[in-house]
Amino acid sequence: MPELPDVAVYVESLDRHLRGARLERVRLRSPFLLRSVDPPLSAAEGLRVTAFRRLGKRIVFELEDELFLVLHLMIAGRLRLRNAAAALPGRIGLAAFDFDRGTLLLTEAGSKKRASLYVVREEEALRAQHDPGGLEPIGSRLADFRERLLDGNHTLKRALTDPRKFSGIGNAYSDEVLHRARLSPVMLTSRLDEEEMGRLHAATGAVLREWTERLLAELGDGFPEKVTAFHSEMAVHGRYGEPCPDCGAPVQRIVYASRETNYCAGCQTGGKLLADRALSRLLKKDWPRTLEELE
Repeated sequence: MPELPDVAVYVESLDRHLRGARLERVRLRSPFLLRSVDPPLSAAEGLRVTAFRRLGKRIVFELEDELFLVLHLMIAGRLRLRNAAAALPGRIGLAAFDFDRGTLLLTEAGSKKRASLYVVREEEALRAQHDPGGLEPIGSRLADFRERLLDGNHTLKRALTDPRKFSGIGNAYSDEVLHRARLSPVMLTSRLDEEEMGRLHAATGAVLREWTERLLAELGDGFPEKVTAFHSEMAVHGRYGEPCPDCGAPVQRIVYASRETNYCAGCQTGGKLLADRALSRLLKKDWPRTLEELE
């Protein structure tokens, strides 16, 4: 799922290419994409885009007459900028936004179509219906960060990825943040001391800022065509079994449902291997508890 850095890059690119453009029509291939009824989607046609913005992990098209299109890409939704009246791709094409200076295609790979589009009128309704209320982590104050984190007692991984606590952080960047902060993903928020809290706050802002700047620099004046949660330069996310760039220990994982948490036992858990809900239950006593046992 595109997270804060990825969505920020989309917004920056959309604003650069399509701010001021007139939305001439929207072609929907999947009727399930549109999740709102009033105002109708046709109300957006003929209006100019005044700006684009990020709202959590959502992309907001700001149109004239205080009308908004709210697009949530979910896991596999992606955007592609093409010439005017471009055809929708076969199986993966969901919608085409035809502007007077080009067409924005929305695609979604896989059989489960989860991306969503809403039409909203007025800023108050936009906030009430689509803002989860999470704190913007880049540039946040330590006191505000602490207050959000300690509102309830959860694991650090769950707290960081809760959109009601923090805006735009998902599975990938939470792994990177926790590795940078040298903290276990299953540590409870109530167990953090002041020094650890400060480390986590600093790491959260730094990781998200650095990746946003890195992705923007790599993009240049183009449009993001290959948005992915996996980057070879990441420290732990998506790098199970590979050596940690800081200590050389093999990156570990916890698998739950379709989600995978990656961490370094050497850097984050004092060498202890965290129980995997699937494999550790299968192996029981044979499940290694430390890096030494794993070797």
